[in-house]
Formats: sequence, structure tokens, C-alpha cells
Amino acid sequence: LGKNYGIIKIVINCGGIRHETYRSTLKTLPGTRLSWLTEPDAYSNFDYDPKSDEFFFDRHPATFAFILNYYRTGKLHCPNDVCGPLFEEELAFWGIDETDVEACCWMNYRQHRDAEEALDSFETPEPDPPEDDPALTGGADGDLKRLCMQEDGRRATWWEVWQPRMWALFEDPYSSKYARVSGRTGVTYNL
Repeated sequence: LGKNYGIIKIVINCGGIRHETYRSTLKTLPGTRLSWLTEPDAYSNFDYDPKSDEFFFDRHPATFAFILNYYRTGKLHCPNDVCGPLFEEELAFWGIDETDVEACCWMNYRQHRDAEEALDSFETPEPDPPEDDPALTGGADGDLKRLCMQEDGRRATWWEVWQPRMWALFEDPYSSKYARVSGRTGVTYNL
């Protein structure tokens, strides 16, 4: 490895972008993939190119800058322009616990999970009732007819029935408890 005034540096090429850091920096988070680069057998355990004197990882280069910055500063921030699942996958690859994400970035990092949980809370629509159901023919429960049938008498599609609820979920934070959760994340969707 290259030496600079007696301090050993390590060069990491992540997705085609070279990063240079000190061995001592990588040792700040023991048990993680980057800390393993400081081990004596790292050259044989990782993709090391002796000609360029660098370790290569075929990973997302933009997120790696945030990962390496965590080693340097002790603060794990997540990029705003990278989706949560991708950053989550990168954290797992590098061996970093997601709970280390700084409070200022936590909502941005978690918004994909909160949105997934809110969408999962919607139950699948009930199967279509038989045509001879009294509620559809103006029986005791005429509301079902009004909800599932269009004014022209045709049956409403799944989307026509659920669209107002989906819009309310993401646009009206007071429409349900799930809307309050999705409203806190700052997520905006165009449906």
C-alpha cells in the first residue's frame, strides 16, 4: 500500500470512483467490511489490483461517499436523491447498522417503509357479490349499490372505488391514522 509521510493510506475504487483514506479511519468501525480491508490478508480476500494499488467494489458510488464519510466523521447521513431500499441494501453490504442513521436523515431514510406499511394496511377489495344480492337491486342496503355501481349502471372498477381513498391517504392527513403516518414522512405521490 502507498505510504505518505509514514501513514498508510488505502485506495478504494467503488463503482469507478476512487477514494483515498487512512487505514486508521477504516478501523473506527470494527467488524464492518471496510475495517476488514485493514487486515493483513485483505489482499487475498477482496478484489485488490496491485498495479493500481486499490481495492475494487462494484457498488453504488454515490452512496459509498456517505458510507466513507461515516467512518471519517462518526455521523451517518443518507442522500436525499437515493431511494431508501437502495441505501438500506448498501448499509447491509458494508455491515453498518441502519439505526446509526442520524436523526436528521431518519425520516428520509424510513419514508419508503412507512409508505409500504400504509399501503399494506389497505385490505384487498371484497369479491363481487352475486347479481341477485338484495343490496344491488335496491334492497335494504342501497349504499352498496351506490358505492359499487356508476350512475350509468355499470359496475365500478377497483381503481374507481379505491382512488378517492388513496388520494385521501396521501393528500389529507386527517382522513385516517395511516394518512397521518404518511403525512409525517413528507412523501408526495402522483397517482
